[in-house]
Amino acid sequence: MGSRSEELSLVPLHQRPELMEACAQLLGEEWGKSQASRLHSLQRSSDAFPICLVLLRSWGPAELPAAEKSPCQLLGHVRLSRVVGHPHSLFVESVVVPRALRGKGYGRKLMEAMEKYARAQGFHRLHLTTHDKQHFYAHLGYTLAEPVQIMAFLSSGISAKVLRIFSAHPSPATSNLGAWVPATTQPSLPPTMVPPPPPLPPLSWMRGAPAKSYGQNLLETPHCDAKGLPIFWMKKDI
Repeated sequence: MGSRSEELSLVPLHQRPELMEACAQLLGEEWGKSQASRLHSLQRSSDAFPICLVLLRSWGPAELPAAEKSPCQLLGHVRLSRVVGHPHSLFVESVVVPRALRGKGYGRKLMEAMEKYARAQGFHRLHLTTHDKQHFYAHLGYTLAEPVQIMAFLSSGISAKVLRIFSAHPSPATSNLGAWVPATTQPSLPPTMVPPPPPLPPLSWMRGAPAKSYGQNLLETPHCDAKGLPIFWMKKDI
């Protein structure tokens, strides 16, 4: 994939802030939204998650192509977020390669580098969703799965203790933490009154929801995204 001096590397975007604008443009060309909105999202990347990773191609000084003004080229982007209740899992999203470079194997290179990064950080499973690339991910070893909840855009200053609370499996002793407990004792409801609704679930974010209880296959899925479009949920143990 190029000359011997060519090198591919996956690096956190917040370690290469000079690539923010190019990355925002790449994402915008694929999914829209304003440049300012994309930049704001990318600037939240941190080692505490979610984290944006970029695949770069670099050349030695003597091998820099004449058309290139920079010693490195942006080949792809991917974002990783924590999964609620699964401390050893990550959610993969915003996987994109420049259109002019597709079909050259960089999508696979991006995913392989991302998996290697996730394993090095101590994670053992990856989850993702796709509208139409399920066959691509299946070739990479991903299998159909049920939806999970993800944590997105947590402050980089959030404590590890709070993060563990979000990521830990609920226990009987803490399963009712989401319920509101009044400061004073309230009188019991008369039999004719309608009881209040159940408490809201714990603070979390969920990408998509199951439409029915039956399963999915690589051609059909019972799941849909927030816009009502069919979406495939997949996972892989790494």
